[in-house]
Amino acid sequence: MRVEYREEPCRSALNRVKGMPFAWSLNPYTGCAHRCTFCYVRAFEARAERPSDDRYGRSIRVKPNVAEVLRNELARASWKRESVAIGAATDPYQPAEGRYRLTRACIEELGAARTPFSLITRGPMIRRDIDVLVEAAQRAKVHVSFSVPTLDERIWRATEPGTAPPRRRLETVRLLVDAGIDTGVALAPILPGLSDDPELLAEVVREARAAGASGIWANVLYLRPGTREHFLEALSRDWPELVPQYEQLYAGRAYLPSSEVMPVKETVRQLARESSRPRKPPIRPAPEPEQLELVV
Repeated sequence: MRVEYREEPCRSALNRVKGMPFAWSLNPYTGCAHRCTFCYVRAFEARAERPSDDRYGRSIRVKPNVAEVLRNELARASWKRESVAIGAATDPYQPAEGRYRLTRACIEELGAARTPFSLITRGPMIRRDIDVLVEAAQRAKVHVSFSVPTLDERIWRATEPGTAPPRRRLETVRLLVDAGIDTGVALAPILPGLSDDPELLAEVVREARAAGASGIWANVLYLRPGTREHFLEALSRDWPELVPQYEQLYAGRAYLPSSEVMPVKETVRQLARESSRPRKPPIRPAPEPEQLELVV
């Protein structure tokens, strides 16, 4: 698949976020070449009147000055070193990062400013940046989440066509943990009737724990307009027998009720408890140097 990269300088790097466990988000790219059929960002693209169908992921907007802008924002006297989430609306380690290295540059800036951050990705390219992640973790809290919804090869290939194999992601989890980076695994999104099979869930949890994942969490698919149309179209191609089930489950809503979601989450929590094992403790930030007063 041919991907177009468009360089568009940004005016701001940090985006204020409300109602989430983090205060700020940072996305070095807009659009994602991974082209996951279930990606919730497709809904945002549709609202912005940009392609959310098969054309999504064929044009990536690159912010070439994002690290410089970030440096200036972190240097402001008003900056309180609140937690920053990298990759909330794009994968920071999609193929474009190999060329532009913007995520790496942003990690360097966050570490230099002693700003805590989390990062979620499906991209094993992150192993290239273990050195700057370690350096940042010595100065502020750093957490990485790898998204691994399933290890089933058919489900992976059909629903995450532009991503690296799930087991390669888990190999990368092990490398990060061994380097002292606090790293967890997200089973997200879990797809009803497909990846919610208890044996498939148990396999991911078991392998994630074996890789040393510090935490394991799960979320069930939600379908907003924009994402819904593309996902159901893909589902009709790969698993047509499941289309009526999804149309009934998500009729008139984007989120499933807790009665459908909580049993799946509880299954994953129980599997994580049963699969727990001793793991290498992550790097803890060193205390910040104190400013001594000069007494005359």
